[in-house]
Amino acid sequence: MDRKPVTLALCGTAALALCGPASAEFIQDSKASLELRNFYFNRDFRQQGAKQSKAEEWAQGFLLRYESGFTEGPVGVGVDALGLLGLKLDSSPDRVGTGLLKSDREVPNRAQDEYGELGLTAKLRASQSTLKVGTLLPKLPVALHNDSRLLPQTFRGAWLNSAEVENLSLDLGRFDRINQRNSSDNEEMTVFSGGNRNITLGSTKTTDQFDFAGATYKWTPNLGTAYHYGGLDGLYKQHYLTLNHLLPIADGQALKSDLRWARSTDDGGSNVDNTAIGALFTYSFGAHAFGLGYQRMSGDTGFAYINGTDAYLVNLVQINDFGNEDERSWQARYDYNFAALGIPGLTFMTRYLSGDNVDLRGAAGDGKEWERNTDIAYVVQSGPLKNVGIRWRNASTRSNFGSDIDENRLILSYTLALW
Repeated sequence: MDRKPVTLALCGTAALALCGPASAEFIQDSKASLELRNFYFNRDFRQQGAKQSKAEEWAQGFLLRYESGFTEGPVGVGVDALGLLGLKLDSSPDRVGTGLLKSDREVPNRAQDEYGELGLTAKLRASQSTLKVGTLLPKLPVALHNDSRLLPQTFRGAWLNSAEVENLSLDLGRFDRINQRNSSDNEEMTVFSGGNRNITLGSTKTTDQFDFAGATYKWTPNLGTAYHYGGLDGLYKQHYLTLNHLLPIADGQALKSDLRWARSTDDGGSNVDNTAIGALFTYSFGAHAFGLGYQRMSGDTGFAYINGTDAYLVNLVQINDFGNEDERSWQARYDYNFAALGIPGLTFMTRYLSGDNVDLRGAAGDGKEWERNTDIAYVVQSGPLKNVGIRWRNASTRSNFGSDIDENRLILSYTLALW
């Protein structure tokens, strides 16, 4: 990809921040930041007969974010901008496929030297309601954008959020395109059908319409419930209920409950039929946190969600989401914050997940899999390197129906506030 268009796109984002309308709130309430991500990814395929022994790449990412304030008046106008640039530092045709870099269209099994995009979002605010049109980064149970690689995945569409009623948040909108985390192209959407989800599609493979609506209500500061609907036109419809509760037990002790239920059905162009339930309970005691989770799939297929996004499941972890047809899975998790030992900024997490009862559609026996994760992170708290972060993520997974993988990710990050 020619470097010049990407450079112009990033400069255009900065110019947008400097040349906005002459409104005090528009300028004074604006903010901008530049995030740097240096990402090394190594995935070894351990099963016999694997077509590729490993996927290994190294890349540098730049994320320039700008958010304006709103103009004065009963209807305020604003604009947001997101400039993204990814640069290849190391790759090879026999090591591609990490999701960090964009594939070269002309040369098979080769990653492009660079890729990028500029996303603009117009926004209107009236009272406690905000309408955004353009590039969006949703964090909804029915549409959760993926930010697990070098650059975040983005959507294009319109999203209205209203908070006119105290403690009640309403969402309504439509997406027509998606830009994957290792792409600079806005594409139509489809349903993820990998693994042993056993989802099949008819004549409709992709669509340019995802409609969503939702309501979230805070009953108390520690109790919230939500309902969300998402429909991928012609492919599937989904209803999602969530409940979150925090129970203080004693000084420095609390129990957090995260309950989820989703019902997914076809919309004429697929065989989607799934009911998903999940529960994650986390007991925190000082610097320690202990978590136990359970997840269950039932129906004729596995869990349905937009291809390339994150599945909103309690057992979505580094590699797997344990959302295959009829799969039952549980997890045990432990977190520790080293601030208790006088090392603020250092955190540790480890967890183990096991799944079974996967419907293998005619194969002998049921599918089984497990995954183990370890995550160590440190953020510099002071001095010239303040806010520089380093994170190491390690994972291993084994399965009798999927890939056996050992994986390491090393991420260096730094966010600079421009104003």
